[in-house]
Amino acid sequence: MDFRIVLACVLIAGAAVGVASPGGPLDRQADGAATGPEAGSDLPRLAAAQVDSGWASAAVLQRDGDGHFYADVVVDGQSFRMLVDTGATVIALTGADAEAMGLTWHDDEVRPVAQGASGPVEGVNITLSRVALGDHEASQVQAIIIPEGLAVSLLGQSFLGTLGSVRIADGRMILES
Repeated sequence: MDFRIVLACVLIAGAAVGVASPGGPLDRQADGAATGPEAGSDLPRLAAAQVDSGWASAAVLQRDGDGHFYADVVVDGQSFRMLVDTGATVIALTGADAEAMGLTWHDDEVRPVAQGASGPVEGVNITLSRVALGDHEASQVQAIIIPEGLAVSLLGQSFLGTLGSVRIADGRMILES
């Protein structure tokens, strides 16, 4: 399945689980991220640099070689690399990342969570107890597990919407608490 189709389905999935953030607190710009590298890529891992922006603590991500922004996100004490996707309504986890987090699901829990051009996208709705990026932490964050077909986990609005602002300038994404 084409990753762009799965990504589009993830956007729809957020609405299906009742998590919406249109018009939220984020400063969105046209050059936001949309897709990511295949799992297992040897692209460098870019950690967020912490800066004091004068108003709040901020994490600054450099644009990756593929044009997107990635962050090392801490979920329940473990670090995972995620593509920052301002267009995704919720955090979407690959099956491998979910398993590495210790999350389990049964085949009978996998249900259609979105509708894509190629048909239904199946996954499991979950809530993550703690998600952190830099100094910012959020609790009880909505997410979905996509057991198959998602190449990289997506950091979506269910977390990004808890930040004060997200902006892109000069090849950097600034995420402020």
